[in-house]
Formats: sequence, structure tokens, C-alpha cells
Amino acid sequence: MKIKKEELKNIAINAIDKRREDILSIGDSIYNEPELGYKEFKTAEKVKQVFETMGIPYEEKIGITGLKGLIKGKNSKYNVAVMGELDSVISSKHPDSDPETGAAHCCGHNCMIAGIIGVIYALKDTAIMESLSGDVSIMAIPAEEFVEIGYRNELIRKGEISFLGGKQEFIKLGAFDDVDIALMQHTFSSEDEGNDIIKASAGESSNGFIGQEIQFIGKESHAGGAPHAGVNALNAATIALTAINAQRETFREKDYIRVHPIITRGGDLVNVIPADVRLENYIRGSNLEAILSATKRVTRSWHAGADAMGAKCIVNSLPGYLPIIPNKNLQEIMHQNLKELFGEEHVLKNEEHTCGSSDVGDVASIIPTLQARIGGASGNFHSDDYRLVNKELAYLGAAKALTLSVIDLLYDDAQEAERVVKEFEPVYTKEEYLRNWGSIGEKFK
Repeated sequence: MKIKKEELKNIAINAIDKRREDILSIGDSIYNEPELGYKEFKTAEKVKQVFETMGIPYEEKIGITGLKGLIKGKNSKYNVAVMGELDSVISSKHPDSDPETGAAHCCGHNCMIAGIIGVIYALKDTAIMESLSGDVSIMAIPAEEFVEIGYRNELIRKGEISFLGGKQEFIKLGAFDDVDIALMQHTFSSEDEGNDIIKASAGESSNGFIGQEIQFIGKESHAGGAPHAGVNALNAATIALTAINAQRETFREKDYIRVHPIITRGGDLVNVIPADVRLENYIRGSNLEAILSATKRVTRSWHAGADAMGAKCIVNSLPGYLPIIPNKNLQEIMHQNLKELFGEEHVLKNEEHTCGSSDVGDVASIIPTLQARIGGASGNFHSDDYRLVNKELAYLGAAKALTLSVIDLLYDDAQEAERVVKEFEPVYTKEEYLRNWGSIGEKFK
């Protein structure tokens, strides 16, 4: 006898609620042991233990720390991936940061992992998959935060990875080759304003970016006795930064360009003319054309600063992340489920464009993809005032929204999944992505 879809959804919600303590426990455990990208060994082990306890076949060490488990349906017509991110950021002043590394989960990624663990419980503690025409891949993916560029480039030089971002690496290694649709969610800051609280949204567009490593090479000399005999690399960098600031009025508002370099090495000793100065930089924008145009101008400015001082400048431009464009069909499915879970007055279908970035945009350029947003946090992300204030929403609410959307996609011979896949127009094939975006830095040599 065929079970109605609404009954399956109720079964899923009840299964997640029954596993409440388990879901809260793993979310909190990950929060308390934050790890940076491609170093998430403890976090990956926690996910691995759930796979093994639940009898889920899995691959591990994908992109050093990543994992992919598979939950089989009554057939394998379509494969829906449910994704979560393993890494944290650095916020050394956050009260819950790691005292040795400065890492802190003030980004919501621990909520992502708690959410996908909830999906596992919903699908494995019940017979739901017997009614679904397709499989579900559970992906725990490393290194979403595009940080520690020098460290990750060293991993590339050693041949341990090919990309700085974890989902990019999953694409390269073929982890998405058998996936037809990808879903995920990200925690966001929802402030309580009485009945006007927004608890969730069905996605948003956001910026992509190109990353850069910059090195200015000058000539050392005694800073007091013979500055004329040196070439000041720090002054070269300063002139370049001024040139970049002069470019800002040329950026169009509609392109949402953001350029935000940091100096990671400014010299060695105060009484020695700096001869080795290094920076890291992002050039963000809402569309690829604008990103490439801004990167050309910024790169020109780096070299201009070097030329002014007679220094040498080496710019290494890196494929950052592509802009996120939500899939409208997936957005509609997610929106309906969010309304059922949280009430229409507490849910947005479309948010305003945001200027942050994520490698989910890279996945979305190849297969139909959606990143929803679930509330539960307060304060500013990536900062010391971030707090997780509603775990029921951030952990369990996320699990429910993802599971209900999986059911919609794969129920009734996977008709919704078929529609989503047929109507999707990719930006790239995998091969085009690796060839065009993977080598984007060559344009700025």
C-alpha cells in the first residue's frame, strides 16, 4: 500500500524529534572542537562514527577530511546530495574559540553537520526510503572558508589537493559525478522582534570572488643609515593599496564589488628596509564579468605600486568561488516546506543579494543546487559576538527542512526531481568548470 507523502513527512519529523538529544549532542560536540579547513580530523571522525553506527556505506578522506555516505532508496532513479560543512573560521576573541588555533564555530557549520545527521536519522530510523525513487548522498565537506591561502597552496604544491575550497575539490575528485541535485542550508542570525521573527528563507543570491596572493620583493638596507640603498617593498605595497582605493569609484553598485586585502607580512625588523612583503586579497562581485573586470584593475594596481618603487611584484590569482544563483524550482519546494514547519509569516522565499561567498556556487554551476537559510543564531558571523541562541531551530529545524525537501523530490517516482533536472541549465559541465574556472588565474599572470 502506497504511503501518502504527508504521512512520510510526519514520520520524518517525529523521527528527528525522537533523536533530539543525539542531534544536539553532535552539534555541540563539533562546536566545542572547531577545526580549520583541511584539518577537520576530529570533526570528520564524529561523522564517520554516525555512518558506521547507522550502517551507512561511505567513502572517507575525500579532499583529506571529507566524507560521503549513501542511503539507498527503492531504486536509484535520482541521487540527491545533502551537504554540510566541516570547518570553522578564526575568531580568537570569541569566548568559545580554540585557545591554540583561534578557530571558532562562529559561522554555523556545526549546525550544518547536526542538520545532515538529523537527515540520516530520519531516513535510517524509518522505512521512508522504501517509498522514494532515488538515493540520498550525505556529504560532509571540508574547507568552505577560503582562508590560510599559503597553507593550502602548500598542500597543492605537495599534490594533496587541487583546489582551496572543499566543494571544488569534491567536484574535481568526482564526488558529484553521480549526484543529480544538491541541497544544503546555512544558519543565519534571526533576531526576535515579536511576531515578526524570520526563522528561515529558501535561499539567496550572493557574490563570487577571485582570491590573490601578492608578494612585493625589494632590497634590504639599514633603515636609518642607508635607506637610499634599499628598495622598500612595504612602500610599494602601500602605493598599490592606494591605487586600489582609487579604483573603487569605478565599481558599479549593481555589481556589488568588494576588495579587501590584508598584509600578512610587512617586514622583518623595524631597522631594516622591508624586502619581502606579502598580502592576501579577495575580489568579490555578483557576476563573473564584473569579477574579472575588477580583478584586472586590482592586479594592475599591484604592479603599479611595485613599478613606482622599483620593486618586483608577484601576483598569484586563484579560482575563488562562483556567484550563487538559487535554483528556482528547488527554492519553491524548500519554501513550501519552510512554511509548513515555521509558518508563512516567519519565512522568506527570496532574500536580498548578499556579498559573502561560498563554494556552493561552484556546485550550482554544474547541477541544480539550493542553499536554504535557517535561523537560530544572533550577532555577526565571523566575529566574537556570534551566538547560537536557538538550537532547536538551527539543528532540528535544519534537519527537518532538508528531509522534507528530499521526500518531495524523490516521492511518486521522483517526478519533482525529474522536473528539476530537466529544467536546469548548467553554466558549465564538470570538464568546462575544471578547464575554465580551475585555470582562471592564468588570465592575470
